Amino acid sequence: MKLYQNEISSATSRVRIALALKGLTAEALPVTILGEDSESRQAGYRSVNPQGLVPALLTDSGVLLTQSLAIVEYLDELQPRPPLLPDTAEDRALARSIALAITAEIHALLPPRIGLHLRATFQADADAIIAWDRHWVGEGMAAVETMIAGRRQGVFAVGDRPSIADIFLFPQSIGARRLGFDLTRWPNIAEIVTKLEAMPAFRDNAPASRR
Repeated sequence: MKLYQNEISSATSRVRIALALKGLTAEALPVTILGEDSESRQAGYRSVNPQGLVPALLTDSGVLLTQSLAIVEYLDELQPRPPLLPDTAEDRALARSIALAITAEIHALLPPRIGLHLRATFQADADAIIAWDRHWVGEGMAAVETMIAGRRQGVFAVGDRPSIADIFLFPQSIGARRLGFDLTRWPNIAEIVTKLEAMPAFRDNAPASRR
């Protein structure tokens, strides 16, 4: 397998964590994502992934998969152990709900292309873009904390083993910390992240900081 990726990307981090948990490997194909001239915005990469986003996974059979949630679930089907979804239908739905609350409601408002659009269309400066990011991260993480707290019965977000909920929660939490948030404002999230940081699959595949 080949993984089109960028080390600062939290979406890439999710797939790398899933690969590590499954004991699978993929050849890393770096794609730059920052700036107007980034590789992700060029025709060459758009011919690979029309959305111009990372990650994208090229399977051993030559099929290109996009969107981190779809890729993580593909890896879960490819290598069933350890499972990345909980045992019951309700818990599986909750894990997916948490993952989607992060990827579709928080992260969707934060990628570099959003900052470029805010700058070009609304003349937003760096401080305004950071304020934008902090607003949506703060609001979104507070909602995720409430979702977890209302049903939490185990060590992790949903149960006693890491699931797709944790795979999506961890990189977003690292990003929140880098935006200046103290994770203890969200007690369940802070406790879960502390446990995840002790696990090499998570710690070693956290998103890199922007230089």
